[in-house]
Amino acid sequence: MTSTLDADAGVDKKGPKPIIEGRRNLATQIAVYVFILVPFAALVAAVPLLWGWGIGWVDVALAVFFFYWSGLGVTVGYHRLFTHGSFKAKRPLKIVLAVMGSMAVQSPPITWVADHRRHHAFSDREGDPHSPWLYGTSPWALTKGFWHAHMGWIFDHDTTNKQRFAPDLMADPDIQRVNKLFPYLTGLTLVLPGVIGGLISWSWWGAFTAFFWAGLVRVAVLHHVTWSTNSICHMIGERPFASRDKAANFWPLAILSFGESWHNLHHADPTCARHGVQRGQIDTSARLIWIFEKFGWVTDVRWPSEARLAKLAVTK
Repeated sequence: MTSTLDADAGVDKKGPKPIIEGRRNLATQIAVYVFILVPFAALVAAVPLLWGWGIGWVDVALAVFFFYWSGLGVTVGYHRLFTHGSFKAKRPLKIVLAVMGSMAVQSPPITWVADHRRHHAFSDREGDPHSPWLYGTSPWALTKGFWHAHMGWIFDHDTTNKQRFAPDLMADPDIQRVNKLFPYLTGLTLVLPGVIGGLISWSWWGAFTAFFWAGLVRVAVLHHVTWSTNSICHMIGERPFASRDKAANFWPLAILSFGESWHNLHHADPTCARHGVQRGQIDTSARLIWIFEKFGWVTDVRWPSEARLAKLAVTK
């Protein structure tokens, strides 16, 4: 991070810039609908199809591998490295993490980071792109808010100002290149499981089932796990640490979200590399960062300290 960036939100302080930089063009808007709704349709179809045909150990193994590959790319790369600067990564690892995150089909790295830094800058207030509390606290308002926070906000035509919220990534030539490769990486993350499944089974049917389960269904499941952090983890759960918003810990999502659902500590201390800091709180993203540190691939990791946690703890 440069000295002009806020450590928590990454907001450029060099004069006022608007939150919104413009609106998506028609082609981009169509692409958003396609890459959100097609995997979702596959997820809906998966339950009845599971009973009738075509899921084998190859499909399961590929789905699990690509779920972890792309999911950790988002949590470790997009989120803890690029958005919050929780550690510094050597250049090869930085590029690999950007590619891994892109393969989750959640938008290019610069767009994702700008949206998330904006979320932290205005968390659960006007300006937050995906707060469930923007419409009020009545049952209908919370229902509407849940839909908006979970996935409704993605269909908004307005785009977050990347020059305001991600100037450091805009100036990084490596991230710029990965950003431009996003359409190709989206195709790769869907096609590659099918290619591998076809080669292992040596059949077109094996290629199709791997494409369906490890491509489309895996992307859809990962989408909803990530979106649940925006929706559920700002509505339900425990809040042992003081934050400026309603971010909460929701333990049932901890393993699937790679530790991201320990959301309360994250909003209380956004640059911390570990989100699950209490006993029994599994945080696989933090464990991977720890492994990277042991290999010397990352430095300056912002691990939590007892003194910092005590300062942030809610006094009863």
